Amino acid sequence: MLSILHHPQLADCRRLFLRNYEVSINIGVHEFEKKGEQRVMINVDLYIPLALSTPKADHLDEVVDYDFMRSTIAARVSQGHVHLQETLCDDVATIMLAHPRVRAVRVSTMKPDVYPDCEGVGVEVFQIKNEA
Repeated sequence: MLSILHHPQLADCRRLFLRNYEVSINIGVHEFEKKGEQRVMINVDLYIPLALSTPKADHLDEVVDYDFMRSTIAARVSQGHVHLQETLCDDVATIMLAHPRVRAVRVSTMKPDVYPDCEGVGVEVFQIKNEA
């Protein structure tokens, strides 16, 4: 299997990441899940071409701000109940990929409190922007 980091379209990219961002969200298809919020851990990797993310003057506007990842997730989470982690993952990835500097994105979500005998259950998606 080809590692994402070795994908030919990402060879000239920098990877920004957000690790284990914990949110409380109404998520799930079961009735008991619809009655309250659950913890969800979200991880994001953004792949940004070095030409668009290498600061020359050490200014924040020369790069993609980490706050973009957190505020994007917070905005999506605030929209209300989500049935599936796949939906949440896809939505976050789509919004991240719409950023003009982002070439590719990897998003994963994990519900850590579903089963007592494992760390968590989750889903991951990877998308590369179509070059048009």
